[in-house]
Amino acid sequence: MKEREEDDELSEVRCDCTETNMQIQGGNYTLTKRLETGSILVYNCPEGYYPYPHLTRLCQPNGSWRPAPRRFPTQRCKIVECPDPNVLEYGNVNPPQEKYLVTNVTTYDCYSGYTLRGSTSRRCLPNGKWSGSTPICSRDSGDNCADPGIPPGASRTGNIFGIDDTVKYACNGNLFLVGSSERVCQENGQWTGKEPACYYKHTYDTPLEVTESFGSAIKDSLTTLEPIDDTQEGRKIRISKNGTLNIYIAVDISESIENDHFVNARNAVLKLIQKISSFSVTPNYEIVFFSSDIYEVVNILDFLDGKATLSKVTSDLEKFEVGDRNTGTDLNQVFKIFMERMAIIKRRAGDEGFKEHRHVLIFFTDGAYNMGGSPVPTVERIKNMVYMNNTSEQQKQSREEFLDIYVFAIGAEIFDDDLHPLTAGTGGRHYFRMKDIKNLQDTFDEIIDEEEVKGLCGLHKVYDQQPDQHNFRKMYPWVAFIYVQNDGGSNRCLGSLVTSKFILTAAHCFKFGNLPEHITVELQDGLALARKVKTFTLHPKYNVTAKVKQGVKEFYDYDVALIQLEKDVRISASARPICIPCTQETSDALHLVGDSTCKQQEELLLKNHLERLSFLTRKGEYVGVKDVHAKLGDNRAQCIKQALNAKGITTKNEHDAVTDNFLCTGGKNPFRDHIACTGDSGGAVFKNYELRTVQIAVVSWGTKEICTAGGVVESHDDSRDFHINLFKVVPFLKSILGNDNQDDYAPLKFLDNLE
Repeated sequence: MKEREEDDELSEVRCDCTETNMQIQGGNYTLTKRLETGSILVYNCPEGYYPYPHLTRLCQPNGSWRPAPRRFPTQRCKIVECPDPNVLEYGNVNPPQEKYLVTNVTTYDCYSGYTLRGSTSRRCLPNGKWSGSTPICSRDSGDNCADPGIPPGASRTGNIFGIDDTVKYACNGNLFLVGSSERVCQENGQWTGKEPACYYKHTYDTPLEVTESFGSAIKDSLTTLEPIDDTQEGRKIRISKNGTLNIYIAVDISESIENDHFVNARNAVLKLIQKISSFSVTPNYEIVFFSSDIYEVVNILDFLDGKATLSKVTSDLEKFEVGDRNTGTDLNQVFKIFMERMAIIKRRAGDEGFKEHRHVLIFFTDGAYNMGGSPVPTVERIKNMVYMNNTSEQQKQSREEFLDIYVFAIGAEIFDDDLHPLTAGTGGRHYFRMKDIKNLQDTFDEIIDEEEVKGLCGLHKVYDQQPDQHNFRKMYPWVAFIYVQNDGGSNRCLGSLVTSKFILTAAHCFKFGNLPEHITVELQDGLALARKVKTFTLHPKYNVTAKVKQGVKEFYDYDVALIQLEKDVRISASARPICIPCTQETSDALHLVGDSTCKQQEELLLKNHLERLSFLTRKGEYVGVKDVHAKLGDNRAQCIKQALNAKGITTKNEHDAVTDNFLCTGGKNPFRDHIACTGDSGGAVFKNYELRTVQIAVVSWGTKEICTAGGVVESHDDSRDFHINLFKVVPFLKSILGNDNQDDYAPLKFLDNLE
């Protein structure tokens, strides 16, 4: 018996592939399963080069590689080539060359009587594309649309640019077309679709390009409820106020996809749904991984039935691992499953209800399907379902914006011809070739920086590292530095941007006699660092001497103030408002549906008797973050009792100094909190809810002066900080920020039910 086993082992060894003649000049290779059957050998080259003549090889059961190695041509790293730019009409391309390689620079000029639009100079980039924009030599011909030009490597049919006229594009040689192969001149003078581009097999899209195309499309579906304009870009995906957004995500885990690509795709999906969760629209999700089998993370019907939660989906995604991979890939089966889900949704909603459902399908795959046949017929059936079987072109176009199919082509070798026909949607690009999908996480991270989401409160960037002078403004875009001149000296405080024109801070930052011209607010909105103040308002009940006779030398109840700036802050990734309690926008950020109440917000944000919160401190030119725990419920009494040890307090009753309007933090038990320093006053005490930040309180006063120069400092046993709970001062906030009887600024919408 033992002899038979040895024979089997020997036969197994003989079936393995060898590394003979596998080397590549100028590069290296990796193996997905060592030299075993089914292993894929992937060639790698430095930036600006690509593997030639083959990108990969597959180890077959008989121990041979497919394609088999040849002595000629030698496997090598070949310098990247860009498409031929000598397609320019009515102009010259210099220098004229047979091929254009990485770092080559071309310049463009037009014949007499023609005007150049686009770039006058372009460089061949390492990703196989030209820098800048397509040069176009045109003259005023009286046409309704401008000459759309011809991208490098392409040819165009159609030279009349009136309303309803069509131009068609094709790529020359061994290039393939990405983008709109056909474009129509519209009445508004814009062309439909997106300018196409011609790609080589070594061409790929940069994260910035994906951010601009895919990021803006997804962002539109999550933030804007009505069309913005009728430009050629238009709106990629939209959802009406009564509509429903359904997002279907599929990740290829077949053997042809390297494990690194799978891990990065999974992490990119996590990043994407986390980003989406920070917006006001709450989509339904279907998420699957696939090879020859389907592994379902969440069924979209469970979302529609209220059985699925985003936190559970996120947890399941984080835990998902690839076991033994199947050799087959059935991409068509995934489309069929998505189609079946849509059919059930349509049956439940009825034809009229289904009209308000928008569907976004996102695929991560190399397109190497070898089972189930082509998905193209299934895609056509999905289109017919979403387009409601409209046959006329006009009716069909009215429904096209309800379906978007995106393909992120990943893997060492991509089957573009099979994948590109699967995309669908209007306006922008839907097909992306990713050299390194790891960068896609950064791409999705940039989605929130789009201009159109600027009004959403609490949006911020997330970084792995601690805040520094380079990133803190994007991590905490609402933080404001406040300087108040007082009798020759100055007082420093922090504040938070709550609208484009108002800063929320502490009332005690100001002294009697201070005027607006004594106050400077520093933000970083790209216009001016220092902002002038129009006026400031203290809470009408704030009175620091109100309880001197009761043994409280300085009484800080209602210690809040609002600063109105002379000019609006330009909202950007580095300057955004924080969410504040009891506004409709905060309810949207917390995903509270229907007629939500102030109490619902408070119960959601302050639900634990030890609620973890944060506030900021000055660290030179940037900030540090401090973590604390608000002692609520049964924990509060012991916390506020430490107020009796504060300087200037002689009362025996801690409630004289600490009213119900304060939150209490600090101490070392059960957690060692950080403590507020001089200069932290007026800063936001906040909580991150998913990817939105809500301000809970304002830093007011503390029992001990442990640190006077700022910084992240830990609390002592008996040191405590007290912060004004914003839920207790909403009428004051609403009286100013929600005042709609003025034309000076846009008011915030506060909830009708402030109870």
